[in-house]
Amino acid sequence: MSSHREAPEISKDPVADSTDVYAFVSPDRPGTVTLIANYIPLEGPAGGPNFYAFGDDVLYEIHVDNNGDAKPDVTFQFRFQTTLANQNTFLYNTGPVLSLTSPNLNMRQTYTVTRVKDGKSAVLAEGLACPPCNIGPLSTPNYAALAKTAVHSLPGGARVFAGQRAEGFYVDLGAVFDLGDLRPFENLHAQYGMHVFSGSAAGVNATAALNVHSIALQLPLDHVLGSGPSSKATDKGAVIGVWTTASRQTATVWDASKGMSVGTGPFRQVSRLANPLFNEVLVPLGMKDEWNTLPPSGDKRFADRVTHPELAALLPALYPGVFPNLAKLNAKGTARADLEAILLTGIPSGIVTGFQNYTGPVLADLLRLNTAIPPSTSPNPLGVVGGDLAGFPNGRRVFDDVVTIELRAIAGATVPLVDKTFTPDGAAGQVTDGLTMASVPSGYLSEFPYLGVPYSGFAVPAA
Repeated sequence: MSSHREAPEISKDPVADSTDVYAFVSPDRPGTVTLIANYIPLEGPAGGPNFYAFGDDVLYEIHVDNNGDAKPDVTFQFRFQTTLANQNTFLYNTGPVLSLTSPNLNMRQTYTVTRVKDGKSAVLAEGLACPPCNIGPLSTPNYAALAKTAVHSLPGGARVFAGQRAEGFYVDLGAVFDLGDLRPFENLHAQYGMHVFSGSAAGVNATAALNVHSIALQLPLDHVLGSGPSSKATDKGAVIGVWTTASRQTATVWDASKGMSVGTGPFRQVSRLANPLFNEVLVPLGMKDEWNTLPPSGDKRFADRVTHPELAALLPALYPGVFPNLAKLNAKGTARADLEAILLTGIPSGIVTGFQNYTGPVLADLLRLNTAIPPSTSPNPLGVVGGDLAGFPNGRRVFDDVVTIELRAIAGATVPLVDKTFTPDGAAGQVTDGLTMASVPSGYLSEFPYLGVPYSGFAVPAA
C-alpha cells in the first residue's frame, strides 16, 4: 500500500500513521502549490459512534526542503483539540448538521496551524474548525457544501483544510499481498496451478469504499521556495522536497482523575512519509520501525535497499520467463541507479527531455516537485513515464497511478534512463495491478482540497 500500516509499531497507532503525501502545482490556482498529508488508514465510513478524528496528542507536520540538504527549511505544524458539547449522550450528533457551528454537532474538532521557518515559530491561525465525518443523509444532508466551508484562509493568500476525505489511493491489496498475484497476469504466476483461473481479470480496489483524514495546504510559491518562484524548469531552485511526519511525546500515562491519557516530555517522531511505497516495499521488516523515527537526511543507510530492491529479484521468480532481462540484470548485481535517481536524489537534467527534479547528492526519501512545470492540460495518471511531466515522480497528484508506475520502474522500465544498453522486458511496460483512477467511486474534485467527498456510513458503495 502507499504507507497504510507500513511498519509493525505504527500499525498499532492509526491516528499517527501517515498514509499518503501529495505535492503538485495547483491546476485551478496559478502561482500556488498544494501539499496534502493523509493520516488514519482504512477508515470504515460506518465507524460510529466514535467516528474517526485526528489525535489531540499527536504533532502533525508537513516539511519542505528548498535547498537540497534533506532538512526542513519550512515546516507547517498542526495540533488538534476535541471537545464535546454534551457529555451525557452517546451520539456524535443529535440532529442534522447543517453548519460547522451547528448545535447538533456534539463532537467538534478544531486545530492550530504554526509555521516554523529559520528557527522561528509563528502561529498562522488557531481555532479552525474541522468538518464532521460524513455520517449519512439525515445527519450530514449536504456534506459537500458543509465540508467546503471548512476551507480556511491563512495569511499571505494560503488556504488550509483538515478533515475527512474519500481515499483517493487505489491498489489491489488482495492480489499484491497474495504472493504478488496480479490479476491481469494471474495465468503467468508461478503458483498458477494452486487455484482455478478463469482468465485475465481487472484488479479489485481494496480501498474503494474507505476514507482517510487529510491535512491540505495550498500555498503561494514564495511560501515554500528559498529563492523565489522560477519559470524555468531547468532551475534547481524551482525544486522542493516534501515529506510529512507525526510525533508523540516520549511518555504517556493514564490520568484516572481525568479518565484520559496524558503525554509528557519532548515530542519524538513515530511516522514519516514521502514517496509512496518506500517503507512498505523497499525497507525490510526489521528496519521499518527505525526508518519511521529517522529524518530523511539519514537515508543513505537505506540506499542499498533502493539500488538492489527485493521486489526486482522476486518478479522473475514469481513470473518465470516473463522478465528474463531483469533476471540477467539482477544476476550481475547491477545497482539500480534509475531507482536511486527517482527516489533518493531526483532526476537530473538531460535524462528526460524538458524535465528535472534534482535536489542534489544527498540521498533522501523526498517527494520532489519542480514547481516551474505547469499542470498538464491533458493529465496522464502514469505521470512522467506516461509523458506527463506534471505527474509522479514529479511530486504526486491525487489521481496518479503510483502502484503501476513503481511496479514498472522496479520491473526495469526506467533502467534505460541511465543505461541505454539495457532493453527492458516487454512485460515491464505492461505490468499493473489492473486498476485505474476510474476505480475510485467517489472520483476527485477539480479544486482544493482535490480528494473526493468521503463515503458516508449510510451509503457505502459496493467495492
